[in-house]
Amino acid sequence: MSTVNMLHEEDPKAKLLNQVGDVSHITVTGNQVLVATYIRPERTRGNIILPGSTLAEDRYQGKVGLVIAKGPIAFVNDAQNDFGGIDASLGDWIGYRMADGFQLTLKGQPSKDNPTGEYHCRMLHDVDVKLILSSPDDII
Repeated sequence: MSTVNMLHEEDPKAKLLNQVGDVSHITVTGNQVLVATYIRPERTRGNIILPGSTLAEDRYQGKVGLVIAKGPIAFVNDAQNDFGGIDASLGDWIGYRMADGFQLTLKGQPSKDNPTGEYHCRMLHDVDVKLILSSPDDII
């Protein structure tokens, strides 16, 4: 699989975790997974500038995210679901269908890139996680 060479000024995982902030006060229940939506940088390494519509699409129709919290029985085999030992852990990049789960907006850490501190996340069932990725840029 070839990755899109995005221009990351800092580690995308560290940046996203910093933007979202501390989520330890949020308790995710059951088999749910809370995912911070990945929003691509504005430029690729080849200096191609992505249009604002692409970044807005990431915000509202994101399909890649970072697992920031999960419920106590997420990825646990049961009578209906056999995960075969697959488990998305905290800090894993995952892929999901845009139609799965529901979107939330968390109050995160204000920054120069995000002065309101609001950050888009998605709450998914564990079975909605379709891919575990090594990089958020593995899929577009």
